[in-house]
Amino acid sequence: MAVADPPWMARVQELVARGEALAAEMNRPEVASNGALITKLAREHGELEKIARPYREYRRVTDQLAESQELLRDDSDPELRQLAEAEVPALEAQRERLIGALKELLLTGDEGAIRSIMLEIRAGTGGDEAALFAGDLLNMYTAYATSKGFKVEVLSISPSDLGGIKEAILNITGDEVYLHYRFEAGGHRVQRVPKTEAQGRIHTSAATVAVLPEPEEIEIDVDWEKDVVEHVSRAGGPGGQNVNKVSSAIRLEHIPTGITVSMRDEKSQHKNRAKARRVLLSRLYDHFHTQQQSKVASDRRTMIGSGDRSDRIRTYNFPQNRVTDHRINKDVYDLPRILAGDLDEFRQELHERELKLRLESL
Repeated sequence: MAVADPPWMARVQELVARGEALAAEMNRPEVASNGALITKLAREHGELEKIARPYREYRRVTDQLAESQELLRDDSDPELRQLAEAEVPALEAQRERLIGALKELLLTGDEGAIRSIMLEIRAGTGGDEAALFAGDLLNMYTAYATSKGFKVEVLSISPSDLGGIKEAILNITGDEVYLHYRFEAGGHRVQRVPKTEAQGRIHTSAATVAVLPEPEEIEIDVDWEKDVVEHVSRAGGPGGQNVNKVSSAIRLEHIPTGITVSMRDEKSQHKNRAKARRVLLSRLYDHFHTQQQSKVASDRRTMIGSGDRSDRIRTYNFPQNRVTDHRINKDVYDLPRILAGDLDEFRQELHERELKLRLESL
């Protein structure tokens, strides 16, 4: 008797079949000689192989389990039956592990392939204290990246007077980087006594975080001549420096969507333009992804593609040494550890919750 597959395994089979078709396509001489095409196909095939390999192992284990279960029903050979009795529990456990792995790959495969993100942090309500809190978040995310072996590039940063930041844009790269940061998007709130507070009163301040996949340029159709207006100006800063003497600051406006990006950190107009285009592409990718998500599931607000980044997702309460994630109603009473970049506890529970929601919607 065959062991039944979960209903969603049909989708995995479709992906595996697509990978096999790609392999055949890549072997055709006219395709193999086309460098750009073979590179594109090879990249897609490589991503599909991530689910094809465990699927082939799943099929092998499932077939072996079915054979062993059949032997259990056969009384003609006691020795074989005894051998099957010993094998079945281990095979069942192995099959369950593979089902779990395949389920996760199916539900997060596209996002798991994202190796570059734009992380944007902005101080919200709370003045100088909000800017200090935004600086704390910047340090937290940088430390988290270091612990995971990710590379961090600061594209833009606007410091505040007391040592915090008004805004920062980071590019973070590494394997499955989007899966590690996607649940950080939203509103973050801090409750503490500011350094400037003489009466010892607790203040509440806020900052917002955006996590945007950095797409390959070919994924976003942008006509830089027709769709984007470029404004060039002198960058602000202390007088007399080169950054003020030449028109190096770049502001890009995407006419169809109204999305704008400003970049002034570099003295080179060329470098500011290149950075601004990267950020604009990420924001456009997120914009269109948001529209798609809204059409598919307008009532789901769990992912970065929900379209609303102002929701309070987490509170950092200093007097109580507590960090609360409001999406999973989880409290962690070790605020310094969280601010030092130990986010795995929250990430794992949010990840499991998201898998459950996605599986229900299949």
